[in-house]
Amino acid sequence: MNSAFADLDPAVQYHVVNSLRWPALRSLQEAAIRPVLAGHDALLLAPTAGGKTEAAMLPLLSRMAGEGWRGLSVLYVCPLRALLNNLEPRLSAMCGWLGRRAAVWHGDVPDSVKRRLAADPPEVLLTTPESIETMLLSARVDHRWLFVDLRVVVVDEVHAFAGDDRGWHLLGVLARLTRLTGRPIQRVGLSATVGNPDALLDWLANGSTRPRTVVKPADDTSAPSGRAIGAETTAVEAVGAGTTAPEVGLDYVGSVGNAALVIARLHQGEKRLVFCDSRSQAEELTVALRELGVRVHVSHSSLSRDERRQAETAFATSTNCVIVATSTLELGIDVGDLDRVIQIGAPATVASFLQRLGRTGRRAEVRRNTLFLATSQNSLWLAAALTLLWQRGYVEPVIPPALPRHIVAQQILGLILQEGHLVRRDIWEWLGALADIPGAQDVLAHLAASEFVIDSGGLVSIGPRAEAEFGRRFFLDLTSTFTSEPMLQVVWGRGTLGYLPPIALAARPEDGPRVVLLGGRAWKVDHVDWRKKRVWVEPSEHRGRSRWNSDGRAMPHALARAHHDVLAGQTADITISRRAADALDELREKYSFVSDEPGERTYLVRDAAKGPVWWTFAGFAANSALAAGLGELVDPDAAVGDLRVRLRSHVTAADIRKTVDRRSEELVFARPAIDDDAVEGLKFSAAVPGELAQETLAERLADPAAVQASLRATIHDVADGGRDPGAGGDH
Repeated sequence: MNSAFADLDPAVQYHVVNSLRWPALRSLQEAAIRPVLAGHDALLLAPTAGGKTEAAMLPLLSRMAGEGWRGLSVLYVCPLRALLNNLEPRLSAMCGWLGRRAAVWHGDVPDSVKRRLAADPPEVLLTTPESIETMLLSARVDHRWLFVDLRVVVVDEVHAFAGDDRGWHLLGVLARLTRLTGRPIQRVGLSATVGNPDALLDWLANGSTRPRTVVKPADDTSAPSGRAIGAETTAVEAVGAGTTAPEVGLDYVGSVGNAALVIARLHQGEKRLVFCDSRSQAEELTVALRELGVRVHVSHSSLSRDERRQAETAFATSTNCVIVATSTLELGIDVGDLDRVIQIGAPATVASFLQRLGRTGRRAEVRRNTLFLATSQNSLWLAAALTLLWQRGYVEPVIPPALPRHIVAQQILGLILQEGHLVRRDIWEWLGALADIPGAQDVLAHLAASEFVIDSGGLVSIGPRAEAEFGRRFFLDLTSTFTSEPMLQVVWGRGTLGYLPPIALAARPEDGPRVVLLGGRAWKVDHVDWRKKRVWVEPSEHRGRSRWNSDGRAMPHALARAHHDVLAGQTADITISRRAADALDELREKYSFVSDEPGERTYLVRDAAKGPVWWTFAGFAANSALAAGLGELVDPDAAVGDLRVRLRSHVTAADIRKTVDRRSEELVFARPAIDDDAVEGLKFSAAVPGELAQETLAERLADPAAVQASLRATIHDVADGGRDPGAGGDH
């Protein structure tokens, strides 16, 4: 087949060769040209730094030149402001080839700049879904005029949207834009490897009749092969240059301090990106590395934008240094060529591991690599389970949260604010897939009955309850689907260092001066203005502490079963240190009741002191449903874990089996009980009927397939287990 490069506009071809100085396109970029030029809705899959941005933009710029697009033609949507800022210079340079412009619009952009962009829009606008919502609601933006020329929406890191309510918000906003423009808008998603690419593209296309194409490099061996969902869905595998197996290692170090020692001594002279899965851990590790004389930078979401940018720029231009980061550097932000990725503990998903692994290997002489440094037995167990899934070729499917009725309510309110008022029957024409959510009509009826909206003979306008609940700062709270924890601004001199939650400032008088960690440095708290949410600090020689609120992620079924398989003696074919091997042997001895015989099984371990524990290895959602369905057998005072359910003292394996045989179908579809406090944590819950909000949360905690697998499995009754081996852990 002839090269698709020849199909690009001549001006684009010229600049690829002479401005970018590329000898050839990458395989994904070549494969994406024809479907994107043809107007397909497309999903482009590749690891981090795999050239996805150019894969989308080169053919779109060719269409822009060939079809004479002017005005705001392309929205480029990202989940993070930092990623937008990082991409803007590249996209501005590419647009400049054709005499076009690109610009950024998000919450950090000054109002004066936004006014100029609204009056004279660029051809490509980099933004977030929340900022699009703000444009639609703003009285200072003529949204009908601004979006009249819109042709394409590119959604970068689309998997990061689709897995939570921001994805439903994005679909609602895109449906409203489609209605405004009066034409179908091409949708191009960019993503790292996911387990269900065709389903993800179907979700993004949102009922579009355009042909759909999934494009991925043939050398991305971690990506599941494409599966045609409909007659017009195709999967394109780009021709790759072969694969080199990544270098993955696992070591057990026992503490953050020991991890710092390993990092300081290992790979000296190289650029190392170290991922931590909490801000507290990132701060602690940064301090420990500085004390060992390592040139170290730190980046996480509670640092100010300037502090993060300075750290990331310094790291990108340095050698022989370390940057310690949370997931803020997982999503493609360019920090230059890396030699090593080091993971403290383990991320919660294979997809996240693949993102981090993909930060390396950009130079031909550097293999993709990750070294796991486990600081606890549980994190060692998680890393071993995660790499086992990875070696099996498993990647989590991206599944949009069930029953987003609260987002339906938010979109109805936003739409009415956007339009001023609407005929009731026309509302559903604006909302796309959200109009088909079960209970959507009930949500609208509740909004009217509760005076969130006023329905005057079928003409719907905003109501006094919406003004009271969401009207502050021109309905700003209505533009975001997530609730941020309250934070206090940390000020030193005239600059902002970052933000801390109130829990970080909690201290008793007898503890002495309050010293906090931020940016890898210790700061003494001089004064706190709780009303203005501001903290004044100064440098301190004392050792500080770092505390943030953190909600642990529930373990899914596949990862829980992999935990079982690790105990049964299975490990990935990776480099495992002697320390890690010894610690895994100790772990297996601790859980010696786990069998290595083939077949699905669970275990009832009778702890003489605390009662029986059913080790299902099913995941939190399944265990929550099982606990609800087996109510009379479950210890009501014990928390459900990711891997186990604690039962009442008299329960035997025969009791479980008897209940399962009698109520099997009922147990599969059991849903955990949801209390009022849980419903209050659902943003916009006040705008949804209470029973529908409870049903939404219960459905989101459901995993019928995992429950069914647990009910099918053989129950091994381990008499006189002696102790609960999982006591004290999160499992």
